[in-house]
Amino acid sequence: MDKTLYTVTVYSENQVGLLSQISIIFTRRQLNIESLSVSASAIEGIHKFTITTWCDEDMIDKVVKQIEKKIDVIKAFYYTDDEIVYQEVALYKVETEKMLDDNSIEELVRRHNARILEVNRTFTVIEKSGHPEETQQLFEELSKYGVLQFVRSGRISITKSTAERVSIFLEEREGGRSRS
Repeated sequence: MDKTLYTVTVYSENQVGLLSQISIIFTRRQLNIESLSVSASAIEGIHKFTITTWCDEDMIDKVVKQIEKKIDVIKAFYYTDDEIVYQEVALYKVETEKMLDDNSIEELVRRHNARILEVNRTFTVIEKSGHPEETQQLFEELSKYGVLQFVRSGRISITKSTAERVSIFLEEREGGRSRS
């Protein structure tokens, strides 16, 4: 069985308990959710779940169809990495004293196109956006100097197509209602 990392986007109204219902679908099929991000979408009143998981295409197709059966779900889609543009955000906390004593940390920040978010007497917070490999690489390089804390967000993504698929779906659905 050939496994691929799929990104699933689920559009819904912001309903309590929907995340639990969606995660149960993955659990029942013994699929691990690699990353999860939920936020408001570009369409007012609609939220977007972005979920990644490793599986084959037959399985992800079944999962998406199962998700769409949930009453609060408007539409769900799945994509491979070549169909989307995606990023994650990572935050790193290092000791300010080490930053001041060794300018190689500053050079690392510049080389990785990261930025410094906060500096105080105790710690400095660095932010890096990119693919997981990029944020992990910066973590590994900063670890030589001591990382007090590290956190990485879930994936956020946008399709490479010129139109948002959920917008097309909603327009078609509205067009069907006005004809009836």
